This record gives sequence, structure tokens and C-alpha cells, in this order.
Amino acid sequence: MNVTLKDVAQLAGVSRSAVSRTFTEGASVSEKTRLKVMRAAEQLGYHPNALASGLTTGRTKLIGLISNNFHNPIFLEVFDLFTRGLQARGLRPLIINLSDETDPAQSVRQLRQYSVDGVLVASSTVATDFARAFRDAGMPVVHTFGRCAAAPPIHVVGIDNVECGRMAARALLDRGYRRLAFLGGPESATSTQDRLRGFLEVAGATSGASASHSFAETYSFDAGRAEMQRVLGQGAAEAYFCGDDVLSIGAMSGLQSAGLRIPEDVGVIGLNDMEMARWNNIDLTTLRQPLAQIIETSIELVVSMLEAPDSPPRSILFPAELMERGTLRRL
Repeated sequence: MNVTLKDVAQLAGVSRSAVSRTFTEGASVSEKTRLKVMRAAEQLGYHPNALASGLTTGRTKLIGLISNNFHNPIFLEVFDLFTRGLQARGLRPLIINLSDETDPAQSVRQLRQYSVDGVLVASSTVATDFARAFRDAGMPVVHTFGRCAAAPPIHVVGIDNVECGRMAARALLDRGYRRLAFLGGPESATSTQDRLRGFLEVAGATSGASASHSFAETYSFDAGRAEMQRVLGQGAAEAYFCGDDVLSIGAMSGLQSAGLRIPEDVGVIGLNDMEMARWNNIDLTTLRQPLAQIIETSIELVVSMLEAPDSPPRSILFPAELMERGTLRRL
């Protein structure tokens, strides 16, 4: 039979409320009582019920973790960092898969049913209004990988995607490429729009350079390959900035299937620096997004909001870094 709080109280010779306070963070209990309770609990094999504790404290310690990029391998790394970071703070992630969902109402209902303490929206493709719906429902929320703004309605943590577009264009131009192309993710994604804007800004200001652009249906290998095969029918550019590593790898597959060599015939640069990009058989030159810092900061923000929910929203951006590998000409 399950050991109960009452069993621990009887063995320890204390009240049930004393046992409850012992296992409630921040509650007042003497050291003598605490030691008695812990010894009794260890002897009986008692473990406090986290859900029942939530009814007492008003805190479930559940954090909604919402994403729609489950086909992108980078999110294996993202979820690993998020779940380990939350668990290290005694919090539990409740993962919600948006898939093709664009209306936040269903996600808001789901998270309300579980009385989550806070929400992390981990997506670069949903609009700011999507994440703001959780704030409007009274939930502390942070939009990780969201679009930065001077006065954001909610906390946003990520990279400056416009500057990443500029960095990619400069990297290609510095290596002598002049016929450039941007192969982005979904056209509606703010990350795609911003990366394209920065890319065209630099390419358009460079004498003798030209830049075209196209969009894949999703941030996935198959979508990147399919879009590259489509644009090759119009003639290959000298180099491509693909708005994501997995798109880049799909695009490289399309180029290689067409008999083009990388980087001898065509250059490719990606964005993210996911683990697969570093594999020897891929060796992708890419812009590194500092995932660990972004996710650690996102968790710190949502935790701080549990104590100070009215803190003013901020945009916190981290710089990207060019990771030189084998898919571009050398300087």
C-alpha cells in the first residue's frame, strides 16, 4: 500500500501539518522536526505527492513548453536543454505540440486545465500575438526564438535575425560570390522575413552583386531539398544562404543530386549550428545560435516572473557567430 503523510507523522511523532511543512519549500519548520520527519520518510519510503502539494501551495511547478518544429532536429537539442534546465530548478515541463495550429485558444485551454505556473513558447515561426495570448490569459510567458522589438509586449529571447541575414551576405561576398540567393523557411515566419531583410540589405548595397530569394514550405530536410530542386530549374546561384541548418542539408542534397559540387560549384551557408551540421560528411558552414544561453535566459525569466509577474517585458538578444567549415570557399 502507498505510504501516506499520516503514516510519516505517526512514526515521527509529529503532526501531519509538520510533515506537510517539511516538504513545502519555504515553509517554517524547526530543524529538529525536519530531521525526525526526514528519517521517518526514508524509513517508510515516503515521497510527497507533487500534484497534491500544488493544491496546497497554489503552485503546480508545471511549465508549459510549446513548439511547432518537431520535424527539425535542432529541437532535440532545444528540448534537451529546456527539460534539463527546468528540472534542475524543481520544475516540470508540460510539452504541447502545436503542429499546424495557428490559433492559440486551444493551447491556452490545455494549459489552463493543468494550471501551469508559466509558459515558454519555443518557436521562430509563430507570431508575437500567439505568445501574447498566454499573457492575456494571465500566464507568465516568454517567447524563445521570437521576434525582437524595442518595446515588446512580452519577454522575447533569441538572436537578431536581421543581423544574421547581414552576416550571411557578408560572408558570401567576402568569399567572392556575387550571384547570391536566399532559401528561407515558411514565408509567413518572422524569422524568415527578418533574415531575408538583412540579407537583401547587404547584397543590394554591394556593387556587382545580385540576390534572389525563395521559400520552403517548412523548416525540414524534405522541404529544403524540394525547394532547391525547384529553383535549380531556373539556374543555380553561386551561393545560397539557407535560413536554417536542416534546410541547408536538404538543399545540399538537391544540389548534389543535380551533379553540383559543394563548395567547388556552389556555396552553402546555414544557421543554427545544430549537432548534425558538425558531422564530417556534412561539414556545414553556418551561423551559430547560442542555444544554451538563450534557453537558460528564457528559463530564468519565466522563473523570475513567478515572483514578480508585473516586471516589464524585455527583448534579450544574443550575437550569432560564423562557424567556418567546408561548404563555402575559403577567404
